[in-house]
Amino acid sequence: MFHTSQKYNSVFIISVLLIQQILGALAFPISKYGLEYIEPFTFAFYRFLIASVTLLSVVSFQKYTLRIKKSDYVKIMGLGVLIILLNQVLFLVGQSYTASSHGSLLFATMPIWILVASFLHLKERPTLKRIFGICIALSGVAVVMTSGAITLGSEFLLGDLLILLAVIAWAYYTVFGKKLVEKYGALRITAYSLSFGSLLYMPFGIYKSINFDYGVIPLEAWWSVLYMAIGTSVFAYVLWYWVLKYMEASRIAVFQNIQPFIASGVAYLWLSEPISTALVVGGLIAISGILIAEV
Repeated sequence: MFHTSQKYNSVFIISVLLIQQILGALAFPISKYGLEYIEPFTFAFYRFLIASVTLLSVVSFQKYTLRIKKSDYVKIMGLGVLIILLNQVLFLVGQSYTASSHGSLLFATMPIWILVASFLHLKERPTLKRIFGICIALSGVAVVMTSGAITLGSEFLLGDLLILLAVIAWAYYTVFGKKLVEKYGALRITAYSLSFGSLLYMPFGIYKSINFDYGVIPLEAWWSVLYMAIGTSVFAYVLWYWVLKYMEASRIAVFQNIQPFIASGVAYLWLSEPISTALVVGGLIAISGILIAEV
């Protein structure tokens, strides 16, 4: 539910969440393009470096009255492991082994994982209406997956498995971060958790980037890295935690179901990945599920 003591109304918060979802959905086709030219670990190195420097620079200009407790720093470091090592590294590697539409569809299972994790760890009690809405939305995704709109095969198995693990890590990053965000704010928690995770990744990332054969990489591939760093790791991540401060985790998770259809549309226009009637039908069903859960 919304924290009614805050000055933001529900329309504004949901509008921010929709913007966040669009930014997140664009990550699938955009990263897929960049990973065709830059191997995943080098791609991740530049992405995390740019995002960490940007976030820490912004935080350094802010003034905070509440200092972070030492015990909470340990929790923030745990978030860093979840978001960088277990979510983003696995996502980037997995995305390089599968189609961009696979990644977005697997991320559409996010509401289930967040629903379960928020029930176990946050003691949230989702309504039957919300559960029903999530099931309807997921059935829209199932329509797409079973129609042949995505290609099933053993060649995609490894990539899909890695992305599924990344999805579960994101769910726990969401749930474990909620109380910290409510206490210290979205910007600081995002900046410190992402930067700590990036720091753990840096030695390996530096090694991979030094030994990477850059050859001829088109400018668009570097724009892909920049978008993933700023558009996703900075803006989308901060907005996700900002919304989480005002809404239940299980509620914002419902909106995750619109990502596959935005990503598939962009992939069709940019990467010439196929789009079908089933994709349109599935998208309408997913949106219906969101409306059932939220209206």
